[in-house]
Amino acid sequence: MPAANAQEIRQMAAHHRAGTEGLAIAAPLPDDVEVSFEFFPPASEGSEKSLWDSIQRLAPLGPKYVSVTYGAGGSTRQRTHATVERLLKETDLVPAAHLTCVDATVQEVDAVAQEYWDMGVRHIVALRGDPQAGAERYVPYPGGYAFASDLVAGLRQIGDFHISVGAYPEVHPEARGAKADMDNLKRKLDAGADQAITQFFFDTDVYLRFVDQARAAGIWAPIVPGIMPIHNFTKVASFCKRCGAGVPRWLADLFDGLEDDPATHRLVAASLVAEQCRALHGQGEKQFHFYTLNQADLTYAICHMLGVRPETDAASARA
Repeated sequence: MPAANAQEIRQMAAHHRAGTEGLAIAAPLPDDVEVSFEFFPPASEGSEKSLWDSIQRLAPLGPKYVSVTYGAGGSTRQRTHATVERLLKETDLVPAAHLTCVDATVQEVDAVAQEYWDMGVRHIVALRGDPQAGAERYVPYPGGYAFASDLVAGLRQIGDFHISVGAYPEVHPEARGAKADMDNLKRKLDAGADQAITQFFFDTDVYLRFVDQARAAGIWAPIVPGIMPIHNFTKVASFCKRCGAGVPRWLADLFDGLEDDPATHRLVAASLVAEQCRALHGQGEKQFHFYTLNQADLTYAICHMLGVRPETDAASARA
């Protein structure tokens, strides 16, 4: 796609948004939304049951793919591998395996990627990874891939993977600034990544501005919004502080007083995030990636309000 200057990008975005302003949950049901779901590998027998209950609940929605997070440590890595393998053997879902640069040499990471390829996995979510346990900042592992862009380039030498990378609408907490963070995203895509999936966010305008800035920087690959259903506002707010995501005051006000009222909390969370997604759809977004936290109900309800339903239900709604 030919490059456009920043002024042209801003004009196109303003024109598009002017035509869709105010479109949110009280609008016709979308029929063109695609979703994907993120799960994390189980750490115990009980959590394994919860994971697979969630997978079975969400599978009928026909996600484009389901991603499985990855830990560099031996036992965690094995659980990721086992979950991906079970998805391949026991479901019709398309797995996307996370892979990071942490605590492994290039040869070790390449061996994992090759094993995924041999299993039939064709989608990798390539990430730098979090700092090692006890470390304040990330330090490249000796003999390993230094950064996600290096990992992407290495994966391209192994197989024709579809590669997703991370993007940060509110800037990665370790980045030197917004421009440096955007430059890093462009390096990952220039190295061969196919799309970016964002960190979750709650201020829709933050995401829309980020996409405008990415296009102005010459980034034309798909940028998929990452969506966090709010199962527990207190925990989500705490997580936001660690990962650099903002918590708008209006969001805190919505959940104020619901600490001991889980039923109302769920109702507020479902309607809030569904409205966020419907508003994004009104701005032209058709794909959404849900961080499920291995819990299905909120994600299922939000998808329902996005028009994403089991095939028989969808056919009935169109009739």
